[in-house]
Amino acid sequence: MGPVWEANHTWLIFCLVLLWSGFPTAFAAIMTTLYIPLGVAAFGIVLRGSGFAFRKVSMRTAEQRLNGIAFAASSVLTPFCFGAVAGGVASGRVPTGGHGDAITSWLNPTGVLGGVLAVLTCGYLAAIFLIAEAKREEAADLEHWSRRRAVLAALAAGTTASAGLFVLHADAHRLWTRLLHIGWPLIAISAAAGLAALLTTVTPALRSRPTLARPLGALAVAAVLAGWGVAQYPYLLGTHLNLYTDAAPASTMTALATVTVLAVVLVVPSFFWLLWLTHRGTLADTEPERRPQAPSPTRRD
Repeated sequence: MGPVWEANHTWLIFCLVLLWSGFPTAFAAIMTTLYIPLGVAAFGIVLRGSGFAFRKVSMRTAEQRLNGIAFAASSVLTPFCFGAVAGGVASGRVPTGGHGDAITSWLNPTGVLGGVLAVLTCGYLAAIFLIAEAKREEAADLEHWSRRRAVLAALAAGTTASAGLFVLHADAHRLWTRLLHIGWPLIAISAAAGLAALLTTVTPALRSRPTLARPLGALAVAAVLAGWGVAQYPYLLGTHLNLYTDAAPASTMTALATVTVLAVVLVVPSFFWLLWLTHRGTLADTEPERRPQAPSPTRRD
């Protein structure tokens, strides 16, 4: 998990650089309006990695619990903040000139909906991936625990997404209209893939091949994100800033497109190779396990 964990962070940096270089007005508006959730998310990323690493080497139960709490809390805060940022952008609460309301720009119906959906989606994907890992490690208790969490997260995400349509109708009407008229094929694909992934986790005949749920779950999430992009197009911020008016000069966009293609060609295969090697155990940690040392005898006067 270690190398894959760090590799995932490169995509966030890549997206930020693309937004900054290709669409500077939108980048400035988002950063000067949504700096609170973005700052909390960045802090959560650091705290999450620290909690995970320190818990592994902690010797005392109290320290392990404290680091576990830090890991768990940041694992909820980070996706919630990113989802709230998406909701603030989608609902048009980020003005073109930036410096919008620092609170209501993301703590609003659409922002809260995006944050809750992000948390539930991450929990669902984590459970789906853990089922296959537990199966590979022959950890029956963890497999059963992860299967129950996957079902609960899937039901919660589906219920929240269904109720969210009413929220979008009232708070982001254009996005709601575009989702139903243009983005509905992607939403249907997401629902079908999510249902199929759920069936692979609860159907006894398919439990022997839990790896089928991984691509299906990933497809469900990717289709939702793509549906949002299709519904949002061509606007970057609400309905007041579009891709064409904010795009950088042609030379810059050409350079960014070239770099993006190279990243897809070089980085994506390397990332999947890293994932494959990790799952095969080729990159297993060879560091000797640290054992707690017995306390040294004290001298009595």
